[in-house]
Amino acid sequence: MSKKRGLSLEEKREKMLQIFYDSQDFFLLKELEKSGPKKGVIMQSVKDVVQSLVDDDLVFKDKIGTSVYFWSLPSCAGNQLRNIQKKFDADFQSSEKRYAELNEQCSVLKKGREESDEREKALAELKAIEKKYNELKDEISQYSDNDPATFEAMKQATEVALAAANRWTDNIFTLRQWCSKNFPQATEQLEQLYNEVGITDDFDYVELPPPVPVCSNRETERNV
Repeated sequence: MSKKRGLSLEEKREKMLQIFYDSQDFFLLKELEKSGPKKGVIMQSVKDVVQSLVDDDLVFKDKIGTSVYFWSLPSCAGNQLRNIQKKFDADFQSSEKRYAELNEQCSVLKKGREESDEREKALAELKAIEKKYNELKDEISQYSDNDPATFEAMKQATEVALAAANRWTDNIFTLRQWCSKNFPQATEQLEQLYNEVGITDDFDYVELPPPVPVCSNRETERNV
């Protein structure tokens, strides 16, 4: 024999609602858990099924004293369905109105845009202008490194880096002088340590090379 198929959630909801409609009475949860199995809804799922009905406003609950009571009447479900229908009707009317407004706007925008030789010519010119604009934009991006603002920013960053490097160089010279003064007996070991970390005899402050004059594009072409 094949195993009996269990009820779906919607079927369980219908069974539990039928309990309320048949009795038109108030129930405690434990009473519903006893009545549910008689309709084919196992006791362990009654609480979740009833809560889903409460969430959809098909079943109502209220606390009286220390007990929570559940109830639902056929008229309540009818009112709920009528409210849903009113909402759908209002949404439908709003959508119809919006659809009509968009159709009207579309008709207005089409005026003056009818297909013609003049319109085709104008569109072709616009397309050519857009193509030329994109080409010039790409060409300008190739010279972004020569932008005065970019050059000035690089210049300022270089000056900051130079000052920082020479500040650390000055700190190193001060530290070497302090070590030589306080540890004269370790001069040889200190010199070896300096060489290992790259502080050799040619270690000195950093100086920038003289700036190279930048020629304009016309001067470059003339020289070539």
